[in-house]
Amino acid sequence: MIIYIDGKYLPAEQARISVFDHGLLYGDGVFEGIRAYNGRVFRLNEHLDRMYDSAKTIDLAVPITKDEMVEVICETLRKNKLRDGYIRPIVTRGVGDLGLDPRKCPKPTVIVIAKEWGAMYGDLYEKGLRAITVSIRRNPAEALPPNVKSLNYLNNILAKIEANYKGGDEAIFFDTNGYISEGSGDNLYVVKNGEILTPATLNNLRGITRMVLIEIAQSLGITVKEQNLGYYDLYAADEVICTGTAAEVAPITWIDGRVIGNGKPGPVTRQLMAAFKTVTENEGTPIDK
Repeated sequence: MIIYIDGKYLPAEQARISVFDHGLLYGDGVFEGIRAYNGRVFRLNEHLDRMYDSAKTIDLAVPITKDEMVEVICETLRKNKLRDGYIRPIVTRGVGDLGLDPRKCPKPTVIVIAKEWGAMYGDLYEKGLRAITVSIRRNPAEALPPNVKSLNYLNNILAKIEANYKGGDEAIFFDTNGYISEGSGDNLYVVKNGEILTPATLNNLRGITRMVLIEIAQSLGITVKEQNLGYYDLYAADEVICTGTAAEVAPITWIDGRVIGNGKPGPVTRQLMAAFKTVTENEGTPIDK
């Protein structure tokens, strides 16, 4: 595996950062998860827009332009001979001292990893995921905005740990007001009476796959509504869906011991999964230019 770090393409065993990098010491940095399909990088510009917006929010100056980042990502894929895969661009605050003052970090670190990545949930796309509503609450927007895709993922990890202990494939976060936020790494949707209901994106990440799913649903004539949702909406749902770059579009068929719908991926979910596959096979920034 070849990994990009600060202008160099290095074998994985030589790809190292300083122990004084604030990305390691404090989770001070931003990242993206991006997929390539069929020799194209899917929604690359949208992902980079989000990453650079996240960086701006935490006052982190990315040392290369978006156009340069596009080329670095494509070159990393080329060097790894990948036509399909998962890409992880990372920008850390860079090397500083043991204090947390970002002014002590003169130069951010840029990393790009690309590797093979299949269906994240394996055969669960046909069976459906088991989800657990967890006691840990999503970071409130007034503390650490969930729309900043930062390297500090402890909030998400604590939720995942709780779901693991309780037998769930995924965690479902609520926010501090008692409304559904998102999964540990996915956006969430409830299907009821043929309509898709989903939380607004103040208390959860503005997912790129979420954007695509809404576009697809609207093109299919399916109504999508943003609104606050609670336990009742989950348990009484006809279908529940989660989406993310790694997860793609996946059904949830069991929550906290309740069977969702008839316990199988529902018709709206299957329609969206099929349409998403078609879109990803035909859109994207060419790796070879």
